[in-house]
Amino acid sequence: MRTLPFAVRSALVTTLTAVGLTASLQAQPASADDINALREQIRLLDQKLRVLERNQELKEETAAAAAKAQPKITVGDGRVELASADGANSLRLRGLVQGDARFFFDKANAAQDQFLLRRARLIFEGKFADRFNYVVQPEFAGSSVSILDANVGFTVTPSLSLLVGRFKTPVGLEQLQSDPVAFFNERSVATNLAPNRDVGAQINGLLADKRLGYQVALTNGVIDGGNSPADSTNLEGDFTVSGRLFATPFVNDKDSALKGLGFGIAAAAGNYDGTASSPLLNAYRTDGQQTFFRYKSNSTPTLANTAVAAGASYVVSPQAYFYSGPAGVLAEYFATSSEVSIGSGATRNARTLKNSAYNLSAGYVLTGEDAGFRGVTPKTNFNPSAGTWGAFEVVARLAYLDIDNDAFLVPAGGAISLADPGASATAVTTYGLGLNWYLSRSVRVGVNLFQNDFKLAPGAAPAAGTVLSDDETALITRFQVSF
Repeated sequence: MRTLPFAVRSALVTTLTAVGLTASLQAQPASADDINALREQIRLLDQKLRVLERNQELKEETAAAAAKAQPKITVGDGRVELASADGANSLRLRGLVQGDARFFFDKANAAQDQFLLRRARLIFEGKFADRFNYVVQPEFAGSSVSILDANVGFTVTPSLSLLVGRFKTPVGLEQLQSDPVAFFNERSVATNLAPNRDVGAQINGLLADKRLGYQVALTNGVIDGGNSPADSTNLEGDFTVSGRLFATPFVNDKDSALKGLGFGIAAAAGNYDGTASSPLLNAYRTDGQQTFFRYKSNSTPTLANTAVAAGASYVVSPQAYFYSGPAGVLAEYFATSSEVSIGSGATRNARTLKNSAYNLSAGYVLTGEDAGFRGVTPKTNFNPSAGTWGAFEVVARLAYLDIDNDAFLVPAGGAISLADPGASATAVTTYGLGLNWYLSRSVRVGVNLFQNDFKLAPGAAPAAGTVLSDDETALITRFQVSF
């Protein structure tokens, strides 16, 4: 119950006193002048009371308006945000820390057992003037600090937005998924064929009542799972065009068994002319992050001993996911074509290599929470004293990457091959199993076991103790905090 201010309470007391006095006078003879004087006094007191009540209402309205104008600070599990009162401007602080322990059970990689700070990121994102948004994401893990993402977006309508800066190329489905929420601790070997982060401009939006999304980007250009150079230089002078269409036709039908279905296709094409010092070609890694394929290079690179990108390159990727209750499946396929050469003149070996890969990953949340492309949110947090343990998810993966045999072909006339069959595999098949434990929305523990089986080129003889001398069996454990 609200307590009236002192002035209001005084007016009430005075009024009541006057009323009592009037009643007393009515019991005694009184002149007409006395009665009129009392009535005037009561009228004035009543007027004063009304003014005081209105002043109180104005103060309360002013206080309420001031409270609405105050910035909003939100701090919770998975969210730290400062926003203006109307929500048109905001700054959200996010973070990601991933600590790994890796153990290899094959003889070739036994010496690679290690503890590793896999990722350490502070992410600044938000919006201003309601239509403009921004992201700045530095990476602190590794030998030096780098900028992963730095871009500004402008939303014209829900069906048309512009993004400028450094961002993920819109091709690989798993590559576009946020690091903390993927099924496995590491992305599949198939993403070796998907371009990653690049610098440029992109338009995107949602059509057909948010059932169809599109992205079209013009960037400096990067191929084979790589990132654009740290200095953002467009080394070859040409641009890469990439695009993606992704449909979720039942997303608005909340009662549909297919509301978690999404499918689409993505592609990128560009022209790449590398040099001996900047070949524009990337090595391919296993789930255990061991290099199993690289093009020929040398500590003192020349065109005679270093393979370089030398022409047109494209990638096409059909992709899909389906989430229903606690179950989820993600699938994608890549087909690439790249012109690569080594040497010059009469000894030049130029090839158009056609590589392919696929990834099929699945998960099931044992504790019943819904699975989704944006991850799992446990119904309860880990709290043994309350008898709650968070959420548990089992995951499985089958992935494959095949490299064109022409990469190992030795032509006649003194030319050399693009890759060394003793140091690079021509294909790898990956089998993965894992368990994810979600202690809260922000904390996750993952345990993954990977088996990478290598296929070697005919006659290949890897040196003892090298990566390819034995199939890779790796256990990767991770403790992760993400908000």
